[in-house]
Amino acid sequence: MTDTLPFQITREGAVARLTLSRPEASNALDMRFWRGLGPALKNLDAGGDVRALVLSGEGRNFCAGMDISVFSGGAILGTDTAAERQAFHQAARDLQDALSMLERVRFPVIAAVQGACVGAGLDMVAACDLRLATEGAYFRVEEINIGMMADVGSLQRLPRLLPEGVVRELAYLGTSLTADRAERLGFVNAVLPDAEALQAAAMEMAQAIAAKAPLAISGSKAAFAYARDHTVADGLEWAAVMQGSIWNTADILGAIQARATKSTPEFADLHPLPKP
Repeated sequence: MTDTLPFQITREGAVARLTLSRPEASNALDMRFWRGLGPALKNLDAGGDVRALVLSGEGRNFCAGMDISVFSGGAILGTDTAAERQAFHQAARDLQDALSMLERVRFPVIAAVQGACVGAGLDMVAACDLRLATEGAYFRVEEINIGMMADVGSLQRLPRLLPEGVVRELAYLGTSLTADRAERLGFVNAVLPDAEALQAAAMEMAQAIAAKAPLAISGSKAAFAYARDHTVADGLEWAAVMQGSIWNTADILGAIQARATKSTPEFADLHPLPKP
């Protein structure tokens, strides 16, 4: 296996696209993906000039989940000794951290899903900010169908995105959640007729986000992440502190003036992050 990443990153102005590029394997996620995703997302975030990311997959299916090669070699499956169990625990955390980077980057991530989105693919889109799907798309907690508990994010994030009874249904029965039902339940923001319409809608949404003030967008994303795991009172206090730190009079006055003159506002990019 070469070191070539199983995804491609392209740019259209302030919008980036990360496209899973193993259509012959239904974009199953091999170790190159798990090792490469975090650094790739950090690199996109570091420059401060990416304002939205569209996450999609080539071919018929968005993502078939974990590639079987991830389980080969015994590094993950070995749990006979205490040392092996410790290594298993760390390996699982590394996989979790890769997907958590989708939440940590300062820009929103839009998942554009066609066909199957199962197993680790569902873990991945659960960590995204927004989700679009084609009419034929479906989501499934595939792990339970192969004797496993899902452990890379679905069981932790989905109960905050879907009714818990529905998540339990998916996790216990291993059944599929159709795109139409997912939209009715609020998990999917919109259902599009085909892949072409899906990509167009995702880019339109990303470009609309990119036209907003980046500081306000990044602050809003951070506020959602904080509020998810804290009380309302804690979230309000956090928001008051955050607003004081990102308040940008130039952005606010620029937006107000643009509205008054029916023009397009211009906002500065986020500040680049220091290189490690």
